[in-house]
Amino acid sequence: MSRTKRLLIICGSVLTVLSLLVGGAFLWLWTSAEVHTLGEEPFDNALAIPPLAESRVDKDGTRVFDLRMQAGQKEFREGRKTRTWGFNGDYLGPTLRAERGEKVRVRVRNDLNEPSTVHWHGMHLPAKADGGPHQMVAAGATWAPQWTIDQPAASLWYHPHPHGATEKHVQRGLAGMFILDDDASERLALPKRYGIDDLPLIVQDVKFDGADFDHGRGMMQEAGFLGERTMVNGTLSPYREINDERVRLRLLNASTARTYNFGFSDDRTFDLIGTDGGLLERPSSLKRIQLSPGERAETVVTMRPGERTVLRSFPQDNYGDAWQERFNGGDDSFDVLQLRAAERLRPSPELPAELGELELPDGSEAVRGRHFDLKRSGINGRAMAMDRVDETVTRGTTETWTVRNTNGMPHNFHVHDVQFRVLEVNGKTPPVELRGPKDTVFVPNGTTMKLAMRFEGPADPDTPYMYHCHLLYHEDQGMMGQFVVVEKGQQAGRPGGHQH
Repeated sequence: MSRTKRLLIICGSVLTVLSLLVGGAFLWLWTSAEVHTLGEEPFDNALAIPPLAESRVDKDGTRVFDLRMQAGQKEFREGRKTRTWGFNGDYLGPTLRAERGEKVRVRVRNDLNEPSTVHWHGMHLPAKADGGPHQMVAAGATWAPQWTIDQPAASLWYHPHPHGATEKHVQRGLAGMFILDDDASERLALPKRYGIDDLPLIVQDVKFDGADFDHGRGMMQEAGFLGERTMVNGTLSPYREINDERVRLRLLNASTARTYNFGFSDDRTFDLIGTDGGLLERPSSLKRIQLSPGERAETVVTMRPGERTVLRSFPQDNYGDAWQERFNGGDDSFDVLQLRAAERLRPSPELPAELGELELPDGSEAVRGRHFDLKRSGINGRAMAMDRVDETVTRGTTETWTVRNTNGMPHNFHVHDVQFRVLEVNGKTPPVELRGPKDTVFVPNGTTMKLAMRFEGPADPDTPYMYHCHLLYHEDQGMMGQFVVVEKGQQAGRPGGHQH
């Protein structure tokens, strides 16, 4: 009996120690998963503004840009260089700018040591010019897509889209803005002096490992890579001197997995004037705007002389359960950018009460509906296949797409070529931040969204566009499908295989 008792005591002690170790490890994992930089940023680096890309106009009126994908090094931290990729430089790329009605051609040269692509995110253009995984640019090769700008003024962007490697290519620095202008927006009294009272803000989260970025996913991070700091336009701990009463912030979430909930440290209101694909019908006063990877928002902030405020990302509570919020970034918070108003500010006009009419279908003319179930294993139960057309749509028609996430984790949904209208969120009228032109939407767990979109073509049965989760780890793992636009009665062709 004494021997049995000793064995029981020993076994009990071992189990107790193991339980304490497991419990302690879990507690450490839980507490260390939350990231916040509130009050920790010194804001000692002036915000870099991406230069406007140079261009020329050919005899036929085509505006021509040149982009070169290249490797380089950049000193994000004083005295320490990090290996990077960029367009026409060491990191990120210049801002391309064109007007509605212009013909444009972008000559893309790939000077990297591996194939890549350049996708024009949010742009309406022919499928062969889209820059998806079917338009790979081999190392040392040049690709020169051409199209006519035929959509309203908007803040779009460009980034690589190689199948299975998009996350890595974007993380290394291949991204830039593409701003569209039109006559209607030019007539509005909005801040529009680029780099002065109209600022592009490319927001990314990062980690460093010596001379390289650290792109490793932490334990339980099912959303993808989540960094421990943010930077804007490639600037860590940035500040910006403001000399005008009102400043326009073109926010782009260029992170690969992190969703931000933007607001200001003093909880001030700001005016939302535009979403992914252009201006709203009228400005809306908000204190928070949530942007998942790929989404954009145009905001106008009113400043008072001599004051300072910090653009901040606040915790979020719509990722799913507490486990998802903690390990996929919902509990995290960041100080992103400090705005410093001068002692004297140039006066700015009041914002217009009306910004214009939306060029979006309202769903009343939809000829059919489609449903898309979002899961890590694939969309509608199928992982991406380069040689399979998943959906065929008819040129000139309107459809409603219903997107549902019951996967227990956050996802979002991006459709190439079109801007859509969000008709419903869980059967209800969408909030104001989802009432403008959209090409990407955050779809938290337990959410169903109904979208209306019109397919203008041109028809191309052999070259598909993509729809996918823009959490790029999910995209690379197969959360993507393909659709082609055809003429009435035409059948889909068979797209080419994976060239990467």
